[in-house]
Amino acid sequence: MSAHTIVFRIGPDDTSPVSKRLAGAIETEVAYPGFAELDRQLGGIVHQLQKLGLQPSERAFDLVVLAAAITAADTRIGRAHDAQDGWTREIELSVPVVEPHLWNEMRVKLEQTLNFLTGDRWFLTFRARASSVAQLIPPVSDDLTEKPTSVCLFSGGLDSFIGAVDLLAAGESPLLVSHYWDSVTSKHQGVCLDALNEHFDDVPFQSVRARVGFPTGTVEDSGSEDTLRGRSFLFFALAALAADAIGSDITIHVPENGLISLNVPLDPLRLGALSTRTTHPYYMARFNEILCGLGISATLDNRYRHKTKGQMVAECADQDFLRGTAEHTMSCSSPAKMRYAVNEDRRQPKNCGHCVPCLIRRAALLHGFGEDETDYQVELDGKELDSEAATGMHVRSFQLAISRLRSKPERAKFDIHKPGPLVDFPDDWARYEQVYREGLEEVGRLLRNVKARPRS
Repeated sequence: MSAHTIVFRIGPDDTSPVSKRLAGAIETEVAYPGFAELDRQLGGIVHQLQKLGLQPSERAFDLVVLAAAITAADTRIGRAHDAQDGWTREIELSVPVVEPHLWNEMRVKLEQTLNFLTGDRWFLTFRARASSVAQLIPPVSDDLTEKPTSVCLFSGGLDSFIGAVDLLAAGESPLLVSHYWDSVTSKHQGVCLDALNEHFDDVPFQSVRARVGFPTGTVEDSGSEDTLRGRSFLFFALAALAADAIGSDITIHVPENGLISLNVPLDPLRLGALSTRTTHPYYMARFNEILCGLGISATLDNRYRHKTKGQMVAECADQDFLRGTAEHTMSCSSPAKMRYAVNEDRRQPKNCGHCVPCLIRRAALLHGFGEDETDYQVELDGKELDSEAATGMHVRSFQLAISRLRSKPERAKFDIHKPGPLVDFPDDWARYEQVYREGLEEVGRLLRNVKARPRS
């Protein structure tokens, strides 16, 4: 087990020693000569916004730089090698910012938020930028006159697609913000954006997409990590940058069904390694406090937090369009694994069909449309799956969770609090219980004729 310190450096004169809080940690420096190289690392996000006539602030840009440092650590410090208990890592980041006093005031809040999000121990230090990069972002040449009405996260998944459709059908002009690292995610985002542009050609909306990631070997003496628990910090930070560039009070829509947002562990083993908190209400509330503390006038909002994925499908504002395009969205938890069709076109990536997000997706489309045209790697009807293999593991976990809830319905009021506190929303507890029950029942109907048991 090894602790790690990652020092981000910006500018040729950012060379001074930095104070460290983790004694004996392995130190890695990640350096950028100036704005052009740094924006390139961030997928050209500032350049894309400026092409639209939108100018973000230095403070919002510092948030994205911090998010990039978090991404580098989260994806390139391996839990298997460096975690003290097989999961919890100790990670220190040193990041240059314009206003270090402000960021140091927010340090504890940021660390607590990251600890909850990823299950690690984070240590953040902020220092002043070097004099050569005190001002990083060049001024925009043309200001956008008709600015977007909101920002919406757009991952290429079914939920984000429905979120965009509902906004556009209501006549809003959102700015869709996407990020990706692998080519599979990029492909599905592109296909879905093309479909939206063609169908809503009379509704003005814009989109930006940022490829953000770090190559293997970025962090000294560590391997890669694919749990990616910190990915939504980057996603939220990119959206906040876009919202800040628009100006005024902007809503950042986070389209996510309530069952996945809560992500109640299906069994005790899922609470740590397999239970994500990327859109959990507690985490989103903390991120909103961070935005407020930084003076960024934007608010994350998940309007679907009390709806199941099936209800999102059934209540989508444009049923015909969704029915014809849903199959092109990617809901799989690990698209980068490049699950290919076993047919004449082996280059075609597919939703696996058996991970937790895929099972919820299949149940949702069955609930909303009575059918699912998506091509999956694993079919379910009448199948007996090995519960000790990947293809049957999550099916069996769902079946056990559904059985326990049916035998003791009152446990829902306790289960919903297991992934994290809901103290910010006491008036919503009954609705969270309801979406939890209804979401599991949707999956239960999908798995009615499916068996999963050990082969031995």
